[in-house]
Amino acid sequence: MLGKSAGGLYWMFRGLERAENTARLIEAGFRIALTRSSDPASDWRSIIVTAAQQTAYEARHDGYDSQRVTDFLLRDPANPSAVLSIIKQARDNARLVRTALTTEVWVAVNETWMLLTDLLKDPIPERDLPLVMEAIRHQSALVRGALYGTMLRNDIYDFCRLGTFIERADSTARIIDVKYHALLPSPSFVGSRLDNVQWEMILRSVSAHRSFRFAVQDEYNAANIAEFLILDRRFPRSLAFCAKRIEENLEQLSQEYGESGPSQEAARQFRARIKGRDIDAIFEEGLHEFVTQTIIELAALGSTIEEQYRFNK
Repeated sequence: MLGKSAGGLYWMFRGLERAENTARLIEAGFRIALTRSSDPASDWRSIIVTAAQQTAYEARHDGYDSQRVTDFLLRDPANPSAVLSIIKQARDNARLVRTALTTEVWVAVNETWMLLTDLLKDPIPERDLPLVMEAIRHQSALVRGALYGTMLRNDIYDFCRLGTFIERADSTARIIDVKYHALLPSPSFVGSRLDNVQWEMILRSVSAHRSFRFAVQDEYNAANIAEFLILDRRFPRSLAFCAKRIEENLEQLSQEYGESGPSQEAARQFRARIKGRDIDAIFEEGLHEFVTQTIIELAALGSTIEEQYRFNK
């Protein structure tokens, strides 16, 4: 496959996943802000910081509130990382690789772009945020369903899935960091009722509330929930699950092309770092430090994949 086509597939699905995960990040902040009202500006600032968009946001705004933050993340035309911009880029990439996609996948992507273009044409009132976030997640699920149900399991599929799981792992790490590093009001709140309520909201924001109850059947607290989101190999948004799928898709590419390279090795190292840990060791290291290093390693792995498979050629 041409590197440019591989890159189009990879970035199309990174974009679709990023749009969904931006919605999840906004919902995490929105839900957590509902549990306290003393400093809402700090809550919304943490969303921007975790989305790695603080510099761009502060170049255009001088304060933080729900309307300005959500407008910037969802529909600001000057923000190339806004959901509306990301969906347009995903649709443009889908057009670029149209012949590699089934009709069902193309239609799902195109319909997503049309629906969200209409849905986000005006600023979203705070009361409507949950419904809009649900629509974004729903459209992303439709595209995934079309991919699962109609595409051959070949190199095209592997590049699509790589984009999804690298973006998803990055998002899960950032959503964990929103809670533990940015939103916790004070170290004295650790283990408190407020702390545990916020962790429960994090579970809900990644659609993990019921899965956690099925899998863990234990109380909501930082250790149990962080362990589930980082180390549980059964949950499709955990870091462990994503790391396994990234390694598997890269190994399938190595078999397809008859050679292994630096991205396969980097994926093995990334998975080994997560697979060989327990939550007590992660907390001893520092959850924020662990998550930060995870984000750095994922960015490096993404760059390695781009270079190895010549996305720009």
